[in-house]
Amino acid sequence: MKLILTADVPNLGEPGDLVEVKDGYGRNYLLPRQLAIVATRGAEKQVAAIRKAQKTRQIRDLDHAREVAGELAALPAVTVTARTAANSSRLFGSVGPADVVNAVRASGGPALDRRSVELPSQIKTLGRHNVIVRLHPEVTAEFDVEVASG
Repeated sequence: MKLILTADVPNLGEPGDLVEVKDGYGRNYLLPRQLAIVATRGAEKQVAAIRKAQKTRQIRDLDHAREVAGELAALPAVTVTARTAANSSRLFGSVGPADVVNAVRASGGPALDRRSVELPSQIKTLGRHNVIVRLHPEVTAEFDVEVASG
């Protein structure tokens, strides 16, 4: 199945790339998550628009990625508030990448794409949790997020 990627897919390609994948992978994973669209003549014309939109959101180059990583390392404390049960450290839900991005922005950090945030596992408890952000294929940044009851 030929698809055009609309988002960065690890080990497959970047937005705008024309890829050939197995039918099941395309139908059951890429298309429902809107990571790709079916490659047709009309869709191939959209590739330029997809790449242009991606470039505006993307880290410009390696130096810019290192600069953003430095800003993340210099952040004081990134705190996410979440609801918990009384006398418990377990959250009602979980803290996701969008919550982390909002907390970084609120603490004076750079604007990040939520898709670049990698959580080692679901954050469902209070306390400090390590978060990894892939800014560039060669640059990753790690920082701690404090989950507090709120």
